[in-house]
Amino acid sequence: MMKLKAYEELNPPNVLLLGGGPSNIDPRVMAVLSSPIVGHLDPYFLEIMDDTIELLRYTFKTNNNITLPISGTGSAGMQTAISNIVEGGDEVVVLVNGYFGERIKDMVYRCGGKPIVIAADWGKTIKKEAFEEVLENSNAQVVALVHTETSTGVLQPLRDIVRIAHLHDSLLIVDAVTSLGGCELDVDALGIDVCFSASQKCLSCPPGLAPITVSERAMAKIRNRKTKVQSWYFDLSLIEEYWVNRNRVYHHTAPISLIYAIRESLRFLYGEGLEKRWLTHKRNSLALIRGVEALGLKMNAEEGYRAPSINAISIPDEINDENIRKSLRENFNISISAGLGVLKGKIWRVGLMGVNSSERNVLLFLEAFERVLNKEGYPSKPNQGVSAAMDVFKSF
Repeated sequence: MMKLKAYEELNPPNVLLLGGGPSNIDPRVMAVLSSPIVGHLDPYFLEIMDDTIELLRYTFKTNNNITLPISGTGSAGMQTAISNIVEGGDEVVVLVNGYFGERIKDMVYRCGGKPIVIAADWGKTIKKEAFEEVLENSNAQVVALVHTETSTGVLQPLRDIVRIAHLHDSLLIVDAVTSLGGCELDVDALGIDVCFSASQKCLSCPPGLAPITVSERAMAKIRNRKTKVQSWYFDLSLIEEYWVNRNRVYHHTAPISLIYAIRESLRFLYGEGLEKRWLTHKRNSLALIRGVEALGLKMNAEEGYRAPSINAISIPDEINDENIRKSLRENFNISISAGLGVLKGKIWRVGLMGVNSSERNVLLFLEAFERVLNKEGYPSKPNQGVSAAMDVFKSF
């Protein structure tokens, strides 16, 4: 019989997570994770489910009946959206300007759909004129895009895209994984049909839940499908029987502790106020950007289209990507993310999400960043970045 080694008690490092996700968990949310669990149909848990639905409607700014957390990570939210809406042979216009737009395209294909791709450089937005031209020359009844592209730092404008999609009677699916709770998003005012997110970013929860909201227009398409949803687990017509309907028909065992956590995080967001939370993210992102620019570096995304929750910094040719990230981690306990796909080795991604979006973290990062850059031979005057960021904070 194989002899097992002696396993030590779990003792993970306490790292400041300023990357593409996950973000650090609010300590108050951490506390509820140790609360006693009850059954997934216990009357107490049913009340928690109701609270969570109401708070998610507030956060998405929607009155959609189907608004709930999918048991799974952000990609489970994407899978839920695509697999419920897309049937075999459906033409789907997919806006691709980054890694996660590519993932949507792949999921459409796997569900038997026919993705029609509108592509832009990773760091640019999709222009409404290109979108309108493609939609006019297709039979697409579905459009899918990423609101805040985590891989590039781009914030895609939604208003014109939604308007054009609805003029052509197309349903709109929006990936808000890195934007929900971190930047302006009003599902009902915009007219978004399906919007999904993730718990581990601007909501400052552990990974494992994917909030989603679905309009009645989209639910009508789901209920009138010619074929069953490809995934039994993510079939919203089944999940609603457990989460939304009064008789609460068993579907799966919900991750009870994670539901406690997201309910608590949403409670704090509600107490703070959604618009105030948006402004906090915008202010801190602007301070970081001005600090980075003061060091002589450039951002990957165009000005005016930069996501406040994920800031992509272009890497100078003379600087080694991995050395900077390693030095930040080993010397300052700060973790940032590398580039993905075509931007691998070309950008650093600095996340300011949820509880991590703070003046303190902006200044900590800029001071540490300047030091590790100097160590690699990159010239800058002491505290240039910090000083520029402080000017922004003084102006708010």
